Amino acid sequence: MRIILHGGAGGIPGEPEPRQAVLDDAADAGASEADPLSAVETAVRVLESDHRFNAGVGGAVQSDGVVRTDAGVMLSDRRAGAASGMEGVEHAVSVARAVLEDTPHVLLTGKPAVEFAADAGVETGVDLFTDETRERWENADAPDGSPSEHLAWLADRFGGSTSDPTAEASDGNLPTNEGTSAGSGRSARDTRLPGHDTVGAVATDGETFASATSTGGRWFALAGRVGDVPQIGSGFYASPAGGASTTGAGEDIARVTLARRAVGHLERGCDAQTAADLAIEEFGELTGSSAGIILLDDEGFGSAYNSDGMQTSTASK
Repeated sequence: MRIILHGGAGGIPGEPEPRQAVLDDAADAGASEADPLSAVETAVRVLESDHRFNAGVGGAVQSDGVVRTDAGVMLSDRRAGAASGMEGVEHAVSVARAVLEDTPHVLLTGKPAVEFAADAGVETGVDLFTDETRERWENADAPDGSPSEHLAWLADRFGGSTSDPTAEASDGNLPTNEGTSAGSGRSARDTRLPGHDTVGAVATDGETFASATSTGGRWFALAGRVGDVPQIGSGFYASPAGGASTTGAGEDIARVTLARRAVGHLERGCDAQTAADLAIEEFGELTGSSAGIILLDDEGFGSAYNSDGMQTSTASK
């Protein structure tokens, strides 16, 4: 089994060494599994349980004060499953796998997805807040009222994640991460906007590829927002040529279907690293935003990003 993981693209995290150790442990756990789908699920579950990453526990909080999780998985025979907008679900990747294996669908969302998760044996009703994220939310002075009122409030707050709750951004100079698009003009009225987001993995046993991506979303997004992560071809994709998992400016990743674009380069004969480099170069030119991607093909690993950093880990067994 060969596997590659990422822990989000963005700024330089405040705890790079312990985060890297978790990524390495997750890669090792995934590489020990018997099949690629189990490999990516096992690896991503490790990251979903660690508050340093914006997936599962410690995920970003939406404008109504709720942490909602999303994930998607796909195999190289193009079977796929995804789930989104789930309150109280730590292991969104396991729900996505259950959608793939147990339903005729590719995506479930909201409260019915949570109910499906419970029926599938995935724990629900989990408190996904940490002390740091709860404090940040309590200090956010969030409004009550209609979505329009929420939109007015989040206009200069939307973005960031949770990998480093002590990270700071000066007013008008947000770090480059999933919550910031070039030319957005948003100020950092909230001065704690960490710079990493979304976790993902791609694995192969030499015959089948599997990809998975999981996230807690974006800080102060409008309640109900769903980004790129559970969208096939945007946050994740796999084909007989290889697999990809993305991270970064979610709306822009969805607009250009970044994961599908990168796997398309594999299908045209590029190796994994060349495909990753091309996909990120094209993404930057098309959107002016930041993103990162990991790829796996029959020959090797590939990773690229145009943000300040993206931690990855690989393992082979």
